Amino acid sequence: MSEGLVQAAYIIAALLFIMSLAGLSKHETAKVGCWYGIIGMGIALVATIFGPQSEGTFWIIIAMIIGGVIGIKRALKVEMTEMPELVAILHSFVGLAAVLVGFNSYGLHIDATMPEYLDAAGQAAFLTEQATLTNIHNVEVFLGIFIGAVTFTGSVVAFGKLSGKMNSKALMLPHRHKLNLAALIISALLMVAFIKNPGNIFPVLVMTVIALAFGWHLVASIGGADMPVVVSMLNSYSGWAAAAAGFMLNNDLLIVTGALVGSSGAILSYIMCKAMNRSFVSVIAGGFGNDIQVSSDQEQGEHRETTAEEVAEMLKNASSVIITPGYGMAVAQAQYPVAEITQKLRERGVNVRFGIHPVAGRLPGHMNVLLAEAKVPYDVVLEMDEINDDFADTDVVLVIGANDTVNPAAMEDPNSPIAGMPVLEVWKAANVVVFKRSMAVGYAGVQNPLFFKENTQMLFGDAKERVDDILKAL
Repeated sequence: MSEGLVQAAYIIAALLFIMSLAGLSKHETAKVGCWYGIIGMGIALVATIFGPQSEGTFWIIIAMIIGGVIGIKRALKVEMTEMPELVAILHSFVGLAAVLVGFNSYGLHIDATMPEYLDAAGQAAFLTEQATLTNIHNVEVFLGIFIGAVTFTGSVVAFGKLSGKMNSKALMLPHRHKLNLAALIISALLMVAFIKNPGNIFPVLVMTVIALAFGWHLVASIGGADMPVVVSMLNSYSGWAAAAAGFMLNNDLLIVTGALVGSSGAILSYIMCKAMNRSFVSVIAGGFGNDIQVSSDQEQGEHRETTAEEVAEMLKNASSVIITPGYGMAVAQAQYPVAEITQKLRERGVNVRFGIHPVAGRLPGHMNVLLAEAKVPYDVVLEMDEINDDFADTDVVLVIGANDTVNPAAMEDPNSPIAGMPVLEVWKAANVVVFKRSMAVGYAGVQNPLFFKENTQMLFGDAKERVDDILKAL
């Protein structure tokens, strides 16, 4: 495949990636957006493997087949509840790839034949230009390894927290902010030393160790309540790591693709931080969601329990119902009977809608995907800002597996760890039914005063079983 054909294929692939992102911005076009991305990546792979500069094509194809088999096998087994940690571990692969590309590119000189017709001044200018290009390449190598190492260990920690293999509480080391700042300053000094003496790889090795520790501490010091933002943030990091690898490999498409992923991840992280009333810097700094202000039911009062039959009767007599799902619904796989209840109530003339918090679940858009999977109509799935004003005019709210995103302490208790975080104001409805396994605190480790309000009733047990019971009663 000629160089011109490869560049043309790269342009087409880049356009398809942009169209993919545009398609993924809406429910109705999400599937088409996925196909745009798949086709674009297919074109990019073919153009890269069979391009004029490709070497070792046979071994690359063998590696792709092995990786593809593992990927397909894992994808067929993964549950929707495991999707956040799967995404996190995939980000770690991108970071590790950037590190390996960086070390592989180390020592690669930008050599070019000096034209014979140049005079002394021209030769000096030529040598200066070559030295500048070599320095730029060395900076790319250094930054690529740094970003990749941070992404790798940060994603591994995120995977551990999301999968329950690590404690979700924030790691609060003494002087943690100073440690992070020191890591950045030392890494910058090491880069200067490396550029001055590129033949010495020792500064790069020291920086790699620091970056690995920095990435681990960066995510370990972030509390469980912020994990959806962390996944989005790591998505951005992986994009910049891919872009850095593109610079090292002189691959335009990898640069464009990495920039698209990095910028879109950063924008999503900003949107989510805004939805949580947190600055992006404060989330990265860590600690939010680590303290428990209230840890016992006695300090809040007594809760009231209800039954599935009573909830079914309540729904029959309602004219307006809002369902606010959370991670608990995903764990219980309750989205299918919830969709059936929605259909039955709508057939009875009940106005049923869903209220989705921006950080519901453990991954951006987690609840939307679950509901789409269960064939819930897109037009009844509304974002928090679209539905918050309607709770006061709602007869019944079903809180299924949500906790921190419906916590009134965010608005009523200035001392709460989630104070100021916008939440779904479900307590304004006439009746609130909370589906929970127990009275335990949520993922953020914060007690929820909603459970003890006069208009709230608790329906304990597995969410899917309780929803099935309500469906039978209906």
